[in-house]
Amino acid sequence: MTNPTATLLISCPDQRGLVAKFANFIYSNGGNIIHADQHTDFAAELFLTRIEWQLDGFNLPREFIAPAFNAIAQPLGAKWELRFSDTVPRIAIWVSRQDHCLFDLIWRQRAKEFIAEIPLIISNHSNLKVVAEQFNIDFQHIPINKDNKAEQEIQQLELLCQYKIDLVVLAKYMQIVSADFINQFPQIINIHHSFLPAFIGANPYHRAFERGVKIIGATAHYATADLDAGPIIEQDVVRVSHRDEVDDLVRKGKDLERVVLARAVRSHLQNRVLVYGNRTVVFE
Repeated sequence: MTNPTATLLISCPDQRGLVAKFANFIYSNGGNIIHADQHTDFAAELFLTRIEWQLDGFNLPREFIAPAFNAIAQPLGAKWELRFSDTVPRIAIWVSRQDHCLFDLIWRQRAKEFIAEIPLIISNHSNLKVVAEQFNIDFQHIPINKDNKAEQEIQQLELLCQYKIDLVVLAKYMQIVSADFINQFPQIINIHHSFLPAFIGANPYHRAFERGVKIIGATAHYATADLDAGPIIEQDVVRVSHRDEVDDLVRKGKDLERVVLARAVRSHLQNRVLVYGNRTVVFE
């Protein structure tokens, strides 16, 4: 899409006339809606919607859109976010020793499958520095243990500020991010296998193999203070059989992790994910 667009992600208590109110805000200011989707969670009594419109011909300058819309949203008790399509987000990828998700994200970004910059890779190990050098991405080695975790997280936060990072992707970063860190920087996407909570800890594929599982999966979610329990963005599964060995499970699991993480990151960058409570709506 060559013409820039604006997108509103809105959640508010369900009531009559919401679609008309939101659409009329755009229409009355000369906007042309190109995508609109909505969902009502009747149990939560919430209306959730995503509206995208062209900025070409829109009467309000960008800096006036938010305060103008807030005058409508506030009486409705709405929570909302405004995004512009020509704002290029900046991603920091965090890794440990595994490289499959890292390579996949870099490749997809270079292939323009999603629009973002990747200026920074952070790792608690030095193994993947060569990957960062290969793609001319700055690499920061920040080893973490139980004694230095707090001070090292301060350094990580300083780097996110220095590099003007909008999103952190934990691409098989095998460290727990503290609740204090997440409170200061909540825009974090994590990926893990979907054996949780059945096979927690090291070597989950070996234990799954011993149990004779028939499916394996992967889950991408926003990080929260509750470990691996944040709002889910994307999931997928693949069948395995008695003929599969541990190496086959690992290979299939890595394939899933690549795809599921990429889908989640793309949905986030395209402003298609609306979080409410501990759930998400992912608009197509």
